[in-house]
Amino acid sequence: MEHLLSAWPAVVRRVRDCRRILLLSDYDGTLSPIVERPEMATMPREIKVLLERLARHQGFQVGIISGRALNDLKERVGIEGITYAGNHGLEIQGPGLAFVNPLAEEMKPLLHLLHCVLNSTLTAIRGTLVENKGLSLTVHYRQVDESKMEDVRRAVDSVVAASRAVGKIRTTNGKKVYEVRPAVDWDKGKAIELLLARHARKGKLAPLPIFLGDDATDEDGFKVVQRNGGISVLIGEKGASSGASYCLSSVAEVGRFLELLGECKRRPNSEPY
Repeated sequence: MEHLLSAWPAVVRRVRDCRRILLLSDYDGTLSPIVERPEMATMPREIKVLLERLARHQGFQVGIISGRALNDLKERVGIEGITYAGNHGLEIQGPGLAFVNPLAEEMKPLLHLLHCVLNSTLTAIRGTLVENKGLSLTVHYRQVDESKMEDVRRAVDSVVAASRAVGKIRTTNGKKVYEVRPAVDWDKGKAIELLLARHARKGKLAPLPIFLGDDATDEDGFKVVQRNGGISVLIGEKGASSGASYCLSSVAEVGRFLELLGECKRRPNSEPY
């Protein structure tokens, strides 16, 4: 895996040769540093300014794809005219687009029940937080003592075991989180495919997809971007196991990459995407 800034001379030629870019990014750990509690995650002002600038450019369509709930994501990013995909792409809003996965919508009552039970079960383990995002749940344990982390795993497994066994929900691991999601054939990769398909229906040339992410749930997105000849970027250590073709080491380097993108495509905005 190459470091993206080191490989920029080769990458910039691909960027300049394409008329349009579908620029997509995760939020936590990519546009915002990882923090102790989810409500503390804030995107640096300079990152927001760079994204706003790219969103106004005729050559870019910008989107944020996150495990966060859609409304939470929109409030934190606060940029108009871009696409937001919450709950790992189960709900998407953008210019001319409003999508909610119908099968996931049916699982809302079950997820509400699991949220209540998980809250009750985990209350004895200090540092846990169960976040209800409507179409999914996240159990945060970053603040849990190391000696209690296995207790968290066992508690989560015991609560979700029955629903998982009958194929109602599935669980995935992230950076000090357990994700509880409807067992539907949908992920960040499928969300990216949907956005690419919408562009194809407009009868325009296919855009160059670029996707930045930092966690295991972003790997589905990396695969789709790779299949479509795009640029996939892992935010993390160079030696990390990932299907991404490039890496950046920090949110600060993401900012530098966004700055370079803008510099190599300086044209005024004259038409919508």
